Amino acid sequence: MNVSGSTAIDPVRRWAVACGVFVVGATALRLYWIAGGRWGYTACDRTALVDPAGGCGADRVEALPFWAGWGAVGIGIALAMVVVSAVRFPGRRPAVAASWTAAAFLLVVAFPLHLLFEIPAALAGRPSDWRDLGARLTLVAGGVLFAGLANASGPPRRPAALGYQPVPRWTRLWAYTAVALPVVGWAVPHALWVLDVPFGISERELNDIDQDLSTLTGVAITVVPPLAGLLVLGLVQRWGQQFPRWVPGLGGRGVPRLLAVIPAGVVALALVAYGVLSVAVFVGRLVTGDLPWSDVVQGWAVAATLTVFLAWGVSLGVTTTGYALATGLIGHAPRPSAGRREPPFEPTTADASTTSARNDRSAHETH
Repeated sequence: MNVSGSTAIDPVRRWAVACGVFVVGATALRLYWIAGGRWGYTACDRTALVDPAGGCGADRVEALPFWAGWGAVGIGIALAMVVVSAVRFPGRRPAVAASWTAAAFLLVVAFPLHLLFEIPAALAGRPSDWRDLGARLTLVAGGVLFAGLANASGPPRRPAALGYQPVPRWTRLWAYTAVALPVVGWAVPHALWVLDVPFGISERELNDIDQDLSTLTGVAITVVPPLAGLLVLGLVQRWGQQFPRWVPGLGGRGVPRLLAVIPAGVVALALVAYGVLSVAVFVGRLVTGDLPWSDVVQGWAVAATLTVFLAWGVSLGVTTTGYALATGLIGHAPRPSAGRREPPFEPTTADASTTSARNDRSAHETH
C-alpha cells in the first residue's frame, strides 16, 4: 500500500520540483534587478522599439517599475505557495484549481499570440527585443509546467482509450472552422496588403504597412499563422493520436495526449484573450470618440480581424475539448468509498439450484 501511494505521489513531486526551479529562478532574477543588475532586463516598449539590441537604455533605468520588481517577487511567493499546496494536498480541488489558475495566469502574461507573430518577424530581419521575447518564452514554459502540475495532482481519471478513437462529428466541424479562419480572415487580407492591394483599408494605412514591414517580414507574418492552424487537423485525424508508420522510432506508437492538448489549449487561451481585449479597446475608442465611424468604414478589414481572432480561439478551444473527450483526458474515474469494498459475486446454494432448474426446464422445452 505504501508503495502504490508513493508511486501516485511521484509524478506530482517531479512536476513540483520543475515548477519550483522555475519560480526560484524567476524570483532570483527579479531580486537581482532590484539590487541594481540589468542582465536580461529591457525597458523597450513593443509598440515603439528604439535600440532593442541594448534593451532601450535598460542600463540607465534606476528605479524598476513595480510589476517588474517587487510586484513580480510577490507573485513568485504566491506561485511557491501553489507548488507547496499541490505537494501537500494532492487531489484536493482547491490545490488543483490554484495550479490551473497559475498556469493560465502565466500563459496570459506571456501573451503567446505576440510571440506567434514577433518571432517570425524577428527571424525575417525586423528589429526585435530578444530580451522581451526570451522572457515571454520563459513564462510560456512556466505556464506549461504548472499545467503539468495541475494535471498530475488532479483527481484520478478513467483509463485512457487505447488505439485510435474517432472524434465526434461536431469536433471535426469546429476543427475545419479553426483551420479556415486564419486563412480567410488573416492570410488573404495580409497577402493582398503585401501585394499593395488596399483590401478593406485606406491608402494611408497601406503606405504605413509598406514603411513598417519589409516584403520578407510581411510574407513571414502572413504565412506562419495559417501553417500553424493546419496543426489543428491533428486533433481530428489519426496522426494526432498515433504517430505515422514512417516516423523513425515512433511509427505506430500513441501520441502523448498532453503533447497535443497543452499547446492547443495555450494558443486557444491566447487567441481568446487577445480577441476579447482587442474588441474591448476597439469599442472603448468608439465610445470615447477617439475612433470615428468613418475610419471604421474605411478600414473595416482591420476591425474584422479582431473578431477573427476571437472566433479562431473559440473554435480551437472547442476542438481541443472534443479531442480530450474522445481520448479519455476528460472524465474522472469514480472514487471508491473509504473503507468500503464491494465483495466479489459468489453464487449461493439457492442461486445454484434456481439456475439448475431453469436450465432443466429450458432443455425440456427444447426437446
